[in-house]
Amino acid sequence: MMNTENTTPSESAEGALPVTSPSDGMETPKPFMRTIKSFIRRAGRTTAGQAKAFEVLGPQYLVPYQTTLLDLHAPFASNAATPEEAAAQAARPTVLEIGFGMGEATAHIATVLPDTNFLCCEVHEPGVGALLKRIGENGITNIRICAHDAVEVIDHMLPLASLDGVHIFFPDPWHKTKHNKRRLIQAGLVAKLVARLKPGGYLHCATDWQPYAEQILEVLTAEPMLRNRALLSHPQLDGYAPKPLYRPLTKFENRGIRLGHGVWDVVFERV
Repeated sequence: MMNTENTTPSESAEGALPVTSPSDGMETPKPFMRTIKSFIRRAGRTTAGQAKAFEVLGPQYLVPYQTTLLDLHAPFASNAATPEEAAAQAARPTVLEIGFGMGEATAHIATVLPDTNFLCCEVHEPGVGALLKRIGENGITNIRICAHDAVEVIDHMLPLASLDGVHIFFPDPWHKTKHNKRRLIQAGLVAKLVARLKPGGYLHCATDWQPYAEQILEVLTAEPMLRNRALLSHPQLDGYAPKPLYRPLTKFENRGIRLGHGVWDVVFERV
């Protein structure tokens, strides 16, 4: 999960604007502007166990970033024991997860949904190592990790109409009003994700910060290619979805609930 707990996508900056130099007419980016990212790097120490997981499991479960389209089924079928097993793995639905923190929820979801493939993006090295370690300890076979900025992965690696779902759990809320523009869930990113969802594919966001929940609901409602699943099944609700059974309550979330904090799930699907 990407969030206030991790470095995730979950967390962006302003894009660079071109400026024309009076001397040569060439366009160069303003030096004080940063390209939009889906994350902010934070410090963290990789443990010996996480480093070992990188060494032993990385070759099988890490998907290198590339600037060409990825066959989403290939990473999951590559280590199959038989052609039949490879075909079965390739036929599974594929869900993109943007930012998973230390991977606790991701490993749980992959375990309860064994017939779904999960391509997970995270740049926080200790988090990647921790999820690899969980994969090894629990024998999870339906997760692959791309340790790269999710926005670039979406732009360059994901084919159109290739995803069955997208999970974005607890992205950085950027609490200060002046920082709200850095939030991950904005119309531009949503449009990119919608283009890569199959018809009927879903986008599931969760946050424990109510103003961000309100913004997410507003942004997704404004996207003409999405419809609110909660209103389809529970028209009496206010647009927020009941927590899907596959999403576990994390330690962080349980602590917030004990303190009286709310958690909001927003689930939309592509028309």
